Amino acid sequence: MTHYPGLLRIAPLQGETTSSLICRIASRYGLEAKALRSCWHWRNYQPGHDGGGARADSEVLLNAAGRQLLACLCGVKEDVLARALPSWGQEDAKLPDREDGVPAAAWRIDGAVAGPVAFGCRLCAARRTGTVVRAVRYAPRWERVCVRHGRWLLDADADQFLEHLDVRHLPEVTAAQRRWTGVARRAVRAGAEPERVFTLAHSVVARWWEQAFNWDRETIWPRRLHQVAGGNAGTDLERWRIVGRDAVVFPEVVAVADALLDPAMAQLAWIDSGAGRPRPLPADGMFCRRLGERVDRPWLGPLAATDYGGPLTSWMGSIIRIRRGAGGPPGYDNDPWWLRQENQPSTMAGQLRVLGKEKKTPGSGTMWRSTVPAEQRAQITSLVDGAQEQLIQLRGAQTGSSADVAQHLLRILSYSAALLEKALQHTVVAAVNAGVPPQDVAQWAKLPPGPLADALKAYQDAGDG
Repeated sequence: MTHYPGLLRIAPLQGETTSSLICRIASRYGLEAKALRSCWHWRNYQPGHDGGGARADSEVLLNAAGRQLLACLCGVKEDVLARALPSWGQEDAKLPDREDGVPAAAWRIDGAVAGPVAFGCRLCAARRTGTVVRAVRYAPRWERVCVRHGRWLLDADADQFLEHLDVRHLPEVTAAQRRWTGVARRAVRAGAEPERVFTLAHSVVARWWEQAFNWDRETIWPRRLHQVAGGNAGTDLERWRIVGRDAVVFPEVVAVADALLDPAMAQLAWIDSGAGRPRPLPADGMFCRRLGERVDRPWLGPLAATDYGGPLTSWMGSIIRIRRGAGGPPGYDNDPWWLRQENQPSTMAGQLRVLGKEKKTPGSGTMWRSTVPAEQRAQITSLVDGAQEQLIQLRGAQTGSSADVAQHLLRILSYSAALLEKALQHTVVAAVNAGVPPQDVAQWAKLPPGPLADALKAYQDAGDG
């Protein structure tokens, strides 16, 4: 089969997906991408979203004849394409090189080929190619800012229409991307992989992001979120919290990564642990207090220190065990950059899928997350977590004089009971507002006679009338 060079030279963008390049070639020749793709023999179908529509993060793997054909169509040598396209040299068992030289291709998902993918900046693509078309490229999460045009480039794997967020009025986001270069160099000098450092820092800050609904003193993230939402997230706040999260928290992610690589910060964690005289990490420890200052939130220290079981306290535990020469749980050998699966934050695509399913489910009025506001859900979670953290302090507390033990137990039990009582009240209200019959709510909560039970009965009587 003889291939003839294309009439137009269409150069690849650095890091571009092969699928994106094929689409751009089709656009330059005035063809539908589907028509141009018919030049290859396809071994499977293009991946799509659950609700229909092709995935923007679909990738193409080609056999030798298929790569030769693509090089001819775009008028670029194969070695140039090999340097620009991360998936160029990827092989696939479904694509044997046939003796007859038939170009063959197979669909894959980008993330499984060469890492996360994002939409490219259309303005940059137009400046480079002369045409304003969509481009998709492999890009790590610390390279998502188009500095020239002030855009945060979004993940391409989500089923949503936006390709970028406007961050021109958030200079701290652009500055964080520039700052990351130095942080990455520090990670290498410390013998750590920059990607793993970033991933851990991102998980720490993403966890804060979920808790921030209850932070009355948090003013930075709401301002940024409304900014990237075009000025006001409005009634679509939950969706914007998903779409805008990574852009909004990016400066803090870089700051936390920088802090975790600082030997002085590790020393503070060691001192907080009691150094040679082990003790539980205090809520007012110097490490978390200093970390709060480094992210411009001096009040954050106690909140971060009491987030037990989170990625930050796990990192501190690893650092402390390394200093003491103590072994850790099997499987990660005290690796401070190891991240438990349960601490890995949900991706934008995953969160949007959950949100979409809840809104589209028939009878969605009975779906908890779709009917109970995020602020109310977060408040319930905070009350329960607070009670749990208090009760943890009772382990081993029944030692000492009767008066001291009784005082300690009763104070903590009383405070925990008050938190749980508030959580019960908020849950009852949320359940009734979500459409759950009041009589069921009263029965499940085992409410004794009192104001809350009376309010539920009045609510039921009003509905019956």
